[in-house]
Amino acid sequence: MSEPTLDILGIGNAIVDVLARAEDEFLAAQNLTKGAMRLTGAEEAEALYQRMGPGVESSGGSVANSCAVAAALGARVGFLGKVAEDALGGVFGHDIRAAGVHFPTAPLQGGAPTARCLILVTPDAQRTMNTFLGACVEFSAADVDPAEVARAKVVYLEGYLFDPPAAQAAFREASRLAHQAGRQVAISLSDAFCVERHRQAFRRFVREEADILFANESELLALYETDDFAAAATQAAEEVGLAALTRSAAGSLVVAGEARHEVPAVPTRVVDTTGAGDAYAAGFLAAYTQGLPLPECGRWGSVAAAEVISHFGARPQADLKALVAGRLPPGNRPVSSVLG
Repeated sequence: MSEPTLDILGIGNAIVDVLARAEDEFLAAQNLTKGAMRLTGAEEAEALYQRMGPGVESSGGSVANSCAVAAALGARVGFLGKVAEDALGGVFGHDIRAAGVHFPTAPLQGGAPTARCLILVTPDAQRTMNTFLGACVEFSAADVDPAEVARAKVVYLEGYLFDPPAAQAAFREASRLAHQAGRQVAISLSDAFCVERHRQAFRRFVREEADILFANESELLALYETDDFAAAATQAAEEVGLAALTRSAAGSLVVAGEARHEVPAVPTRVVDTTGAGDAYAAGFLAAYTQGLPLPECGRWGSVAAAEVISHFGARPQADLKALVAGRLPPGNRPVSSVLG
């Protein structure tokens, strides 16, 4: 078996994010459920975009964000995801490569445009996401490059990508190739509503394919159809070797067999919760692929999440290496870098 040349290979939706502030009344008027992610068609996405206030555009997508954060922590990272050969596809590719992430996937030609996610951030820092998947739905097993999978210690899969049927086949192919090469497979549940849409498929994948599970409390409860977090965590421990379960201000619980590690959240000023779970997974995996102890992996995740939620947008703005080393307090950045 050859030595890995990547620490993490992310596979997920390649999306350009548009973030804008909104009041609760605006969400109600648009019949939007605060804090949820929903899929939209091209026309609906365009109509909502026209109604939104001023926005900030950046490359995004859940696992793509994780890849950028992990790269900022010094991990060797690659990403597979489908964009179109259009202007937004060019923006996405430039941004993720500029973040230090290897991005080899060929763009889609002659099909749907590059995906975009319209993110409305309310005064309580909750984010409501409206996603037009565009070219993402064309990602299939054919885009899972065996050589790229084999060179990564951990292949990290995005639960949001479960929506298109072809992507579920891509997940299974990525898992097969990773395990064939002696690598590990991690999956994020991404969103409770996503879990409810694909609960049985997620359960099978977690039980039969995954080595590492990332989920927040609501996603975990949705997966196991219970309101008892402890019971759900126990069930997860029976089905997957390692689970990192986040609980917002209550921190996280890292579960591995009979072992339980409680990891506190890192206090910070919350501005925008977009990307908190993505950053946590990035920090965790960046430490995990270095062979650090599980509590330390959880601490890296908490530090990365605290940095991301302390400003507008899902990509880091501070020196994450300094933060995890304790040389810079979370949220310590020039005021001008925080929107609003």
